[in-house]
Amino acid sequence: MRPEREQATKNGRTYFVTSSTAGRLPLFRHERWAQLFLEMLYHYRPERYFLHGFTVMPDHFHCLLTPCGSLESAVQCLKGGFSFRARREFAWKGAIWVAGFSDHRIRDTQDFETHQRYMARNAVKGNLAVREEEYPYSSANGEFELDAFPPGLKPGSMATLDGAA
Repeated sequence: MRPEREQATKNGRTYFVTSSTAGRLPLFRHERWAQLFLEMLYHYRPERYFLHGFTVMPDHFHCLLTPCGSLESAVQCLKGGFSFRARREFAWKGAIWVAGFSDHRIRDTQDFETHQRYMARNAVKGNLAVREEEYPYSSANGEFELDAFPPGLKPGSMATLDGAA
């Protein structure tokens, strides 16, 4: 039995979120689709969420975000806004997303760093880039503005982020 989803309304918590395209269609292998998704990802920032990292793979995305309201509302805006624009701009008639999304509440700085590394390595693991920095649809390439390290995470490895050991 799946545990009940934690209510995530203005709690200041950070989440690792994943969602896939309908039928795992590789929609984001097309530059126009991937660019539109990135545009929508930034369109709702910071009104709906703070964005701490992301990667857009051909048939799914991952992101680290801290919602300003509910997590469900933040993801609905992103996926729904993208669907609206893709239908209008690409005349797409088919389904775009699977229903729902997966999430993991980030517990502490080590958990945050683990998920950040996972996203960064995703494109290399999927043979889409040789090095993390080469993949154009990931915050790991260093070309995207991200929101500051999320406040409120339990201390742990915070010292390593500041360069101290």
